Amino acid sequence: MGKGILERLDEGVVVGDGGFVFALEKRGYVKAGPWTPEAVIEYPEAVKQLHREFLRAGSDVMQCFTFYASEDKLENRGNQAAQHGVSAVNETACRIAREVANEGDALIAGGMCQTPTYLSGGSKEEVQKEFQKQADAFVKCGVDFLICEYFEHVEEATWAVEVCKKTNLAVAATLCINDEGDMHGVSTAECAVRLAKAGADIIGINCHFDPDGVLAGIREMKRGLEEAGLKRHLMSQPLAFKTPDANKQGFIDLPEFPFGLEPRILTRWDCHRYAREAYELGVRFIGACCGFEPYHIRAISEELAEERGRLPAASEKHDMWGGGLKLHTKPWVRARARRDYWENLHPASGRPESSAYSKPNAWGVTAGDDLLKQQREATTQAEISNLASRS
Repeated sequence: MGKGILERLDEGVVVGDGGFVFALEKRGYVKAGPWTPEAVIEYPEAVKQLHREFLRAGSDVMQCFTFYASEDKLENRGNQAAQHGVSAVNETACRIAREVANEGDALIAGGMCQTPTYLSGGSKEEVQKEFQKQADAFVKCGVDFLICEYFEHVEEATWAVEVCKKTNLAVAATLCINDEGDMHGVSTAECAVRLAKAGADIIGINCHFDPDGVLAGIREMKRGLEEAGLKRHLMSQPLAFKTPDANKQGFIDLPEFPFGLEPRILTRWDCHRYAREAYELGVRFIGACCGFEPYHIRAISEELAEERGRLPAASEKHDMWGGGLKLHTKPWVRARARRDYWENLHPASGRPESSAYSKPNAWGVTAGDDLLKQQREATTQAEISNLASRS
């Protein structure tokens, strides 16, 4: 039997994979809006190929494509994904991830995230019932560990952790917050403590913010854990979009979300810096979320090659720091085949009428507000008109 996630983290760094919903939406296999993962059933080869590319880029963990795969989300607001069945979606995702993981030395993780039931004011019992359906599928399929991710409220995250701990598998828990705390006002440091006390073995932040925002939050989590005398592994999975202008709600409050974010994309060199800063902070599960493509993960793997004792397979076609440009026909491009050039580059957007920063919407709506209550029925045009009048 191979080494599990906690043993690997005890021994060194683990590189996660990238973002599936954004990558597969751009490829035409996921619908923006619901962001649900029925592609595992409808287009399994597309999901498998993306797993395979992340594996080749150096990922040590294949996260099953089960983002937003709770039953209440699969049927939310007229979504038809639930017709496949919550068990079928989750179990198929696990089988695909395992098939690719077995092509290398990777682990697979079953993931669950925040639910419409919680956002609509559901009880702990109702919310945990949704989590249990996914946990049952993960146990049946023999995943290596579990990830409770993308939670805006630590309360709901601890409920997910409690369900997952009953499986006797290692549990990671990440919130989509920064250093300002969760959406109910619980400090980031206290959030980490609550996750640890709920039983999470690995604690961190994913999504909503760029590497700078995520690592700022993890510094607070680390401080909170240390002050409470709690020791846990740390995990970071940021966005591949620059978000210095985001407020507490993160990138979903930016007016460019989700279809105009491309000018904010991280370069591979930004990913080198992120990986080094995360490692120096003490983070040992260094992964990624929305916007991260395989070449971004390759950059993380290359930056940490010495610590990991190897380069990823994808480096076969990539010389670090632009070394491959030595073969270019144009001399001014060959001149860029050096580390100091790429480390000090400030890329232009090519958009002279665009500003550097945007103004977030800042509606201030979160769980408990009537506007965030969810429904099975499709959103009507009248509802859209009402919402647009507030914008």
